[in-house]
Amino acid sequence: MTAAGVIFDPLIAWPLIWAAVAAAVLAVTLALWRGLSGWALRGLAAFVLLAALANPSLQREDRAPLSDIVLLVKDASASQSLSDRAAQTDAAVAAMAAKIKALPNTELRTITVGDAPGDGGTLVMGALQDALAEEPRARVAGAIVVTDGQVHDAGRALGMDAPLNVLLTGHHTDWDRRLIVKNAPAFAIIGEPVTLGLRIEDQGLVPAGTPKMAHLSISVDGGAPQNFDVPVGRDLSLPVTLAHAGLNVLQFLTPVGAGELTDRNNAAVVQINGVRDRLRVLLVSGEPHAGERVWRNLLKSDASVDLVHFTILRPPEKQDGVPVNELALIAFPTQELFVDKIKQFDLIIFDRYRRRGILPTEYLDNVRDYVLKGGAVLVEAGPEFGSADSLYRSPLADILPVEPTSQVLDQGYRPEITDLGKRHPVTEGLENFAPKGKDGQPGWGRWLRQIDLTNKGGQVVMSGIDGKPLLVLAHEGKGRVAVLASDQAWLWSRGYEGGGPQLELLRRLAHWMMKEPTLEEEALTASAVGQDVTITRRSLTEAKRQVSVTGPDGKVVVLPLTETAPGAYTVTWHAPDIGLYRLAEGDLKAVVGVGPAAPKEFEETVATPDKMAAAVAVHRGGVLRLENGVPDLRLVRAGAAAAGRGWIGISPRGAYVTQDVRVSTLLPAWVLLLLAALMMVGAWLYEGRK
Repeated sequence: MTAAGVIFDPLIAWPLIWAAVAAAVLAVTLALWRGLSGWALRGLAAFVLLAALANPSLQREDRAPLSDIVLLVKDASASQSLSDRAAQTDAAVAAMAAKIKALPNTELRTITVGDAPGDGGTLVMGALQDALAEEPRARVAGAIVVTDGQVHDAGRALGMDAPLNVLLTGHHTDWDRRLIVKNAPAFAIIGEPVTLGLRIEDQGLVPAGTPKMAHLSISVDGGAPQNFDVPVGRDLSLPVTLAHAGLNVLQFLTPVGAGELTDRNNAAVVQINGVRDRLRVLLVSGEPHAGERVWRNLLKSDASVDLVHFTILRPPEKQDGVPVNELALIAFPTQELFVDKIKQFDLIIFDRYRRRGILPTEYLDNVRDYVLKGGAVLVEAGPEFGSADSLYRSPLADILPVEPTSQVLDQGYRPEITDLGKRHPVTEGLENFAPKGKDGQPGWGRWLRQIDLTNKGGQVVMSGIDGKPLLVLAHEGKGRVAVLASDQAWLWSRGYEGGGPQLELLRRLAHWMMKEPTLEEEALTASAVGQDVTITRRSLTEAKRQVSVTGPDGKVVVLPLTETAPGAYTVTWHAPDIGLYRLAEGDLKAVVGVGPAAPKEFEETVATPDKMAAAVAVHRGGVLRLENGVPDLRLVRAGAAAAGRGWIGISPRGAYVTQDVRVSTLLPAWVLLLLAALMMVGAWLYEGRK
């Protein structure tokens, strides 16, 4: 293909030429005004001279035409698998591809769009932008999108000067019911109600006679469901009270109606972490000693702990006849603490406490019952623990896991973690906190005293002199008991011989006693990231383990667990579907929710032209339903409407690439000068005759 045109390469600057044009027009006008008969020839002479200064040339181009490009976008997201949309999509894509390929000088680019990662939905416009970035915009003749209209980035601008048309899958008779969970918190306080927002709504062409009330089933941690009848299309406020700390899994379900598109949005799983509002700790210190403030400093540094601390300052050997009820500035409220409000405490700590008549036997009976009913008691033992007025010589002996031998060992030793302690969450990994000693090797500083104990069946997680029990843990009834057979932990906090992980040990110990879920020694837990589920089984015993997983569809999968750390068995598994999974390993059971409460692909499932209507209007296209048949394809001029009843259009761009350019002078300079001279001479002769 050859194209020709006149171009100008002026011999002087264009402003000078335009000034000369103005002078010539002024001179011709003056001649005309004065009635000079040769003004026309003089004007033509000036025009020829000015044209010569503009230097006109003839340019010839050899052009190779470029093909037009049509972008065909296939929506293959999850919502396109509903009903017969996949078949509609495949048929439409095949038909449009054939029509486009049949056009002369036209190329096809097919883009398939799936689900965006991380529950991002369907990003059709982003895919179109990426495709346009790879093609010359001057060659793009149009874009055709085959989709159900549920596009989650429809507001993005394309910057394309070509028609955009949408072929809509689905049927105008489609309808769906969905369950929406609103404002579900990630955390909630145990025992206090938290309000969840729920809504059940119908979309699309709802069949006549569909009830306006829907059944709603609610279950917590996979337990027995509670059933309610709730109105459709109204916001509901549901008060929920969490019963335990850690992850609470709530499942909401409404039955599938006749003819619904899908049941994937009829259920929702919400996971809420239960946390304690305030942990209430009662600390009773006996006679003053160097480590008395260790527990107080630890507990006061935790903003979530409410601490009640009483210290009995009077040493037992002082005999001055002062009545017991006059030994303090304020009365020790034993009745209130150990009778009236003892159930309100999460932990009671006896720090080198000895019996001296302040706590009667019936109060210690209350402490024992408090533990058996779910409370926790920690005893930090000093020399008094082996004496006649030891706490062991009280009703607490029934729940203490150790028995003192009345021997106090005053010598230096380094605490060690036992084999059992390496598997227990309280002491597991504590060796990683070991500082470097004077020799540059990691190791803990020594303690200088230990109370000799006999273990009665507790869990010995730390040992001291000659392997004797140093830290013993036990479950008693529904509660927990711990005995630390030394009052020397404060040496670590002072950095004696390098110190040690005193704060970490005492923090873990206190939170284990208060039943922190992450510190349970026998536990089955699971967490999900996307559809990848990590299952962890903690245990103090060594054995081959496997967990059974029951999916939302009732299918059971048995997964072997691998010991990845002492006492920790794990497996990572890709869940095949979104929903609630039930886990079981021995007597332990757990549940985990996979996927978001409402996946974007199934938030709204009814095919709609509304979301892409604005973008289609900007690009002069249209939205046509495929249930009415695949439309014809027409060629329309740029800027014209590109859609109508039963047809859509693309605009040929006429793009080309220039292969050769030839420039030649339009007329030689001597010819132009000769023409100008002849005209001026003719004007002079004509005026002379007049």
